[in-house]
Amino acid sequence: MTRGNARELAVHLIYGGEFTGDTPAETIATRLEEAYYEELAQENEVYAQRPTDRQVRYLKQVVNGVAQAQEELNQIIGQYAIGWDIRRISRLTRCIMQVAIFEILNLDDVPDGVAVSEAVRLAKKYDEESGAFVNGILGSFVRSRVRSQAEVSAPDAGSEESPAEEVAQ
Repeated sequence: MTRGNARELAVHLIYGGEFTGDTPAETIATRLEEAYYEELAQENEVYAQRPTDRQVRYLKQVVNGVAQAQEELNQIIGQYAIGWDIRRISRLTRCIMQVAIFEILNLDDVPDGVAVSEAVRLAKKYDEESGAFVNGILGSFVRSRVRSQAEVSAPDAGSEESPAEEVAQ
């Protein structure tokens, strides 16, 4: 199983948990149970291979993390989904964006661009028309973060005179 497939599986787990009301642990245990997983493999190619122990750790981290931060993640989506009520965004598309934003905020081994491109890939896979929507929201979020980080790390140019200005006076 690839990391992309594990990411897609995480989206499935989060999406499924929204319908069943199960805790993340219950959802993961049920969906990864061997017989059930084999049944799912007949319906979707993402279940063709079982996740490795490392991928199961990733799944648990993402599924639990999204569940714990769901309100914050939805606020971020709502902030960048200008003109859209978050309730109008399909559950699956929202789950895809939640995973991407969670990865951007919490997983240092996932570059922002990879999180965005993987979310767009998944959005297009399940709803071809939502790819541009997901790209727009996540792209705006990432650009905003980059600007904020640049402002924090750049010295305030107007607060002190530079050495060159001091010499010229």
